[in-house]
Amino acid sequence: MNVTRFSPTASRALLATLALAGLAACGGRDRPAADLAASQVTTIGVNSYLWRAALETVSFAPLLQADSAGGVIVTDWYANPDNPAERVKLTVSILDQDLRADAVRVAASRQVNRGGAWVDAPVQAATVQKLESIILTKARDLRRQTVS
Repeated sequence: MNVTRFSPTASRALLATLALAGLAACGGRDRPAADLAASQVTTIGVNSYLWRAALETVSFAPLLQADSAGGVIVTDWYANPDNPAERVKLTVSILDQDLRADAVRVAASRQVNRGGAWVDAPVQAATVQKLESIILTKARDLRRQTVS
């Protein structure tokens, strides 16, 4: 029986050629084309349009935490220079991988300075709703820009 032996270099080259031939056979012809503007974008764990829009919306405040896998953004206290006796802290949660109105939640804390001490104060519901609306609008705009 005659056995042909290949050198280690030739063996590796043959294996690489076979592997590439196997991949080429897949050809990607059966795979659907990627839809970059899909409502469900999950490469970071949450919808990327909502994530980017949320980061942009709260960019006025310093960030304490930004977890794209869990979809949570927490800001540090922010005091408007025009009203330094009041400060706010925000937590934005992206709840879904789809670009949907109920996929974003904003929680806000507000404090006012009384006699040198920060005291908790109520946050108007309209403020939180407005922030959620801004995030959703920006996310939809980002998606539209990707489609165009």
